[in-house]
Amino acid sequence: MADAPAIPPLRDLRYRLEYLGLRILIGLVRLFPVDLAGSVSAKFWRLIAPYNRRHSRALANLERAFPDKTPGEREGIALRMWENLGRVMVETMNIDRILKQPDRLHVTNGHVIARYKDKMGPVLIVTMHMGNWELGMWPITLAGVRPGGVYRLVKNPYVDRYLRSQREDLYPGGLFGSRHAPGKEEGQKTARLIMDYVRQGGRLGFISDLYDAQGIEVPFFGYPAKSMPIAAMIARRVGARIWIGRCVRIGKRACFDINVNELRIPRTNNQAEDIRNITAAIQRHFEFWIRENPEQFMWSNRRWS
Repeated sequence: MADAPAIPPLRDLRYRLEYLGLRILIGLVRLFPVDLAGSVSAKFWRLIAPYNRRHSRALANLERAFPDKTPGEREGIALRMWENLGRVMVETMNIDRILKQPDRLHVTNGHVIARYKDKMGPVLIVTMHMGNWELGMWPITLAGVRPGGVYRLVKNPYVDRYLRSQREDLYPGGLFGSRHAPGKEEGQKTARLIMDYVRQGGRLGFISDLYDAQGIEVPFFGYPAKSMPIAAMIARRVGARIWIGRCVRIGKRACFDINVNELRIPRTNNQAEDIRNITAAIQRHFEFWIRENPEQFMWSNRRWS
């Protein structure tokens, strides 16, 4: 493997200072109980978020998804969404502690996953930005299936290395890094890597609810939305299963209900149409779950063109 390119000294210094600042912040947050720190962070985010430009995007997305709700109702959903994000930020700094307190994590259908453990074969687990999405893989990991994951690379290599290490307990099968907007060649290389990983019997999880400029247009809350087709493509081509997962916060603490449902994979003579139908089915599942707990979904992300 080729060595990573050298980082210019000034940029390296900046990266090291950023990393130091992050570790200091995490150290301060971890001085307090998880739920107390989460409540403080939630209030802070609720206070400052309306001044962030992404708040306007959240309201626009909510208006499209819920035209029957009043502006006040949509504003309330958006503010509670920011509260949830504030809690997620603190919980991300305490993932190791949360995983060591099993009473915080209720797995609805863990017995089903355990039953499939030794005959599951290659699997793709798709989740969305709901509740604390960092924990959405836990049912698969808990079953001893050793899943890997796809995550968005952080430009700062020191921060990236630290965040990867913090997720090792959730992704014992390893992590594949991808950039926010990879070039065509880089994107194809990543796709080949994860395709090979799954083909060889791997279990791989990733978030599939974001806008994808090269994606497939399928309905989402009644509007065409370009959606990530990679899970459908891999499942259809290599014969993998797809499990759709969600994580829902219970109350206002770091307590969650987590479950996954298996999606039926159509295999007709028209592979392209099968991939489209699978992608649409994933988004339908997401939409159904979002309608149940709209305040826990990240409406500030781009979803429609």
